[in-house]
Amino acid sequence: MPTLLLRLVGPMQSWGTTSRFDQRDTGKEPSKSGVVGLLAAALGIDRENWIDLEPLTNLSMGVRHDRSGVPKRDYQTAGCATTDTIIKADGTKAKDGGIVSQRFYVADACFLVGLESSDNTMLKAIHAALRNPVWPLALGRRSYVPTESVWMNAGLQEAPLMEVLRCWPWIAKQRKWEDLPEKLLVSTESVDGSGVLKMDQPLSSFAERRFGSRFVNSEWIPFPMEVAHVPT
Repeated sequence: MPTLLLRLVGPMQSWGTTSRFDQRDTGKEPSKSGVVGLLAAALGIDRENWIDLEPLTNLSMGVRHDRSGVPKRDYQTAGCATTDTIIKADGTKAKDGGIVSQRFYVADACFLVGLESSDNTMLKAIHAALRNPVWPLALGRRSYVPTESVWMNAGLQEAPLMEVLRCWPWIAKQRKWEDLPEKLLVSTESVDGSGVLKMDQPLSSFAERRFGSRFVNSEWIPFPMEVAHVPT
């Protein structure tokens, strides 16, 4: 089956699946719900539109850690002085001494994401939309913008997902002070129910926010030989 590749590179990425207002988590790699949301933004699918969103949720996803990044925590406050008044989401005012919010993210990460489907027409439409998205694309949170194009030239490949992830050149770009890794971590969706349980499979529109389970297997693959270098 054909595979579509996405390049997710940026100084800050966050792929949370259990976040609440004052505690925003992140996984170590892009979540299925986060990637589907990115595709929906590119295609201009409204957050209440489940009919057009559902086909995207059936894509089989794989993630290659070209640079896994470093877990970080952003400490934020809102109106923490005792005299501050906070405007709530419903427009009412509250004097509760302020809110402390801890937001976790992954810094300096590069992920190669592959999406496999028998529907080549849909993959072509997504590929075109990523090059000219309807709405701005983000890496998990709206303020976390990609520093390189998510769209990839020749990113639509007529080959199975795992084959493409094994062979595609490293996208992280070698820095002069770092050694190349000997192997890369790859995570793919399980077909037999084995692996790690993740609760990031969209079951409804993003307005309803219902998510189900999927299983993911991880393995190490040899480092691809072709490498992009940073110009001196």
